[in-house]
Amino acid sequence: MQPKSSSLTECPAARALETVGEWWSMLILRDAFQGMTRFDEFEASLGIAPNILSRRLGHLTAAGMFARRRYSDRPPRYEYVLTPKGRDFFPVVVALFTWGNRHLASKGESIVLANRADRRLLDPVLVDSRDMHPITPANTVVVAGPRASRGLRKRLATLRAMNPAVPPDPSPGMSIAGG
Repeated sequence: MQPKSSSLTECPAARALETVGEWWSMLILRDAFQGMTRFDEFEASLGIAPNILSRRLGHLTAAGMFARRRYSDRPPRYEYVLTPKGRDFFPVVVALFTWGNRHLASKGESIVLANRADRRLLDPVLVDSRDMHPITPANTVVVAGPRASRGLRKRLATLRAMNPAVPPDPSPGMSIAGG
């Protein structure tokens, strides 16, 4: 279902969730980063019903995350290969692993990320590519981009993160750029 509110349609987080926010889509992409490309591999790994997997792979392919490529003529079989757009999703998967390990692994981590060459454990952080400083809520604000509507520009100007003098909004559900 497409977001109806203009503040949602302009929000990059809302648009991203429209593409990959469904549970199975995220897990399919996770498995693709581990080298899976074939329907039967995803099905076996996830324990997902074939009709749901088919729909999710179709959606992710239509959204440009996968390219569908035939690998067998008899019978006709296809694999799903990550596109550049799909590969750009990798930091999101890394962020989910990191957050899940930090906050949801009360009995210890069952999967950790390691450097491919030397198996040294990684501690991922999101950094700015120019100065390599960590990006945190304390040092980041959301500003209007060149294509922002007048309504979004007005809404961003009222956000507390943009202007500490703005009093807190008493209504629940206020979030960054509507997303």
